[in-house]
Amino acid sequence: MLTLSGGQVESLWDEVLPVEARELPDDLARLDRVLSDRALLGPVERAWERSARERGRPSIAIATFVRLMVIKQRTGWGYETLVREVSDSLHRRRFCLIAIDRRVPDESTVRKLARRLGAQVVEEITRVVIAKAQRETRFRARAARIDSTVVEADIRYPSDATLALQGARALAREGRKVAAMIKGKAARVRDRSRSLGRTVRQLSKTLARRTGRAKTQVMALNDQAGRIVARSASEAQRLAAQASAAARGRGAQAKLRAAAKLEQLAARCRKITEQIDRRARGLKITDRLVSIADPDARPIRKGKLGKPTEFGYVAQICEVTEHTRNGARGFILPAGHAPGNPAENRLLPQTAAELDHAGIRLREIVGDGGFLPGPTKETFPDLTDEQIQLSGRHQPGSRRTRKRRARYRTGTEGRISHLKRGYGLRRSRLKGHDGMKTWTGWAILAYDLDTLAIRTH
Repeated sequence: MLTLSGGQVESLWDEVLPVEARELPDDLARLDRVLSDRALLGPVERAWERSARERGRPSIAIATFVRLMVIKQRTGWGYETLVREVSDSLHRRRFCLIAIDRRVPDESTVRKLARRLGAQVVEEITRVVIAKAQRETRFRARAARIDSTVVEADIRYPSDATLALQGARALAREGRKVAAMIKGKAARVRDRSRSLGRTVRQLSKTLARRTGRAKTQVMALNDQAGRIVARSASEAQRLAAQASAAARGRGAQAKLRAAAKLEQLAARCRKITEQIDRRARGLKITDRLVSIADPDARPIRKGKLGKPTEFGYVAQICEVTEHTRNGARGFILPAGHAPGNPAENRLLPQTAAELDHAGIRLREIVGDGGFLPGPTKETFPDLTDEQIQLSGRHQPGSRRTRKRRARYRTGTEGRISHLKRGYGLRRSRLKGHDGMKTWTGWAILAYDLDTLAIRTH
């Protein structure tokens, strides 16, 4: 059952508290005034399934959930830490609309609700926030700075042998679950993690030697790891076929789901074996798998000195501001996304669509050298060549104008760094491309809410 707002926050216990404990700090007080607008919950109400609106167990109040997620993005806490810290703080309880004699929602409830609402609802709330700023604070966007950044996946640095080890563990774990569902004798997926663990440790010792033979030995050990995980994948495919054949009567759907999951894991392990084989033969590897648990993540090279290759996803950030002077702070549109490692101009139509949706007509757009002049001009046909400046490619106007726009564009790096340090955009803790979009959406929403709170102060 959908519950938008909670009950009474005040209780008799609040009467004995000092005034300082009942008054919110300035930053939370400003956010509280912004989030008090019921229109911000409209996207949740429209997206909730009609069949579930009046049925099932009541959900936690969506107003409370949104405030909990805003605190989570601003602090970087995990779900368990979030629940614990809110429980121990009178100010955070009051901000989240949780009475002092009420229990804070369980961390699993908050986590599952974040997945259920997804990215589209969060992006729609962001659009409502921007519309509210345009309507109530007379925000008029005249310029935009656009850049893409890598949102890292929540994975370790991937190596061939380590991926094989993770795959063998996952196959053995899921194989035990599937075998328990089948009556009688079931095919067995042997746990080869100990054998692969020895291979990984031997591989580390070989790399530490730094001798001329190290490369040959590394390739041989990787090939050995690929053969081991291939045997586990074959056993898993046989077990999945047996579970599918036994899926009759009661519990058939559960068996089919478990068999499909096991088959999917086996396919990923087969891909790891193929990657090891192609590396040994010196062939190019396309669409490389870098994680068993997060198969959508991809290796992305951005040319950074300290981190030349990052593993995750690409998000295009567009900040619209009222001017291009130093210290300009505006609102960030819902980010553009695409699987893999898309180029800047591939994501640009999504950004242009968000600008049209918000009714924003820009006078200036700046971007880095990753944008191509021709496709950028085609995406924004209403702008002249004089209104678009791309670093190192297309820099029209006078010298003073070019320097002003260059300083304005440099602020994009600072804004992205601000989002990563202050709002959790550095690493997505939700797996998969959809999970990354949800995570990025909450980071941008929390930032825009803070911006609106500052403007309404």
